Amino acid sequence: MAKYKQVSGILTIEDLEESEVYEADLIMENDLIMKEIYEKQRGARVAVFGIQLDEMWSFVGQKSNKQWIWLALNPANRQIVAMHVGGRGITDAKTFYGNIPKAFRKDAGFFTDYWAAYRKAIGNPDIHFAVGKESGLTAYIERFNCTLRQRASRLVRKGLSFSKLLENHIGAIKYFICNYNKEQIALHS
Repeated sequence: MAKYKQVSGILTIEDLEESEVYEADLIMENDLIMKEIYEKQRGARVAVFGIQLDEMWSFVGQKSNKQWIWLALNPANRQIVAMHVGGRGITDAKTFYGNIPKAFRKDAGFFTDYWAAYRKAIGNPDIHFAVGKESGLTAYIERFNCTLRQRASRLVRKGLSFSKLLENHIGAIKYFICNYNKEQIALHS
């Protein structure tokens, strides 16, 4: 079994004994990420700091049970700073936006595709920039979506692997994101 712990401000995976409980909900705690990583950089950030947002389709159990994976990526260090799994509507967009650390919501600009739910969730046209893929301003999050699909077999569209339970689906995605963020620290340090 695996359990998550905080190491140097980043949540990482630590192998534990088989008898210990799997706790997927501990991976993405925005407050821990904020305190240890981004609060130290706060004064050095520029006035408009762009966070890339995107969503990708997945399913649980059967293809008719669609689950959308909402992701926020910080292009400065290429780490995922927030995620949400749910529907593709305005309610889920608002929940996702609420998962983004407060410092980013206060100081950052958000680059998204033209999906209307983003405009309604962010609410402030001064910090929301809807752009096309050809602009390159969402390139890192689009690349991450491809990486996630390639490395997490349950997200391959025509694969034999899939999640039967939503909790397992979310746990697998969080597990991957945690490991990915850890790799990004090693690559960019």
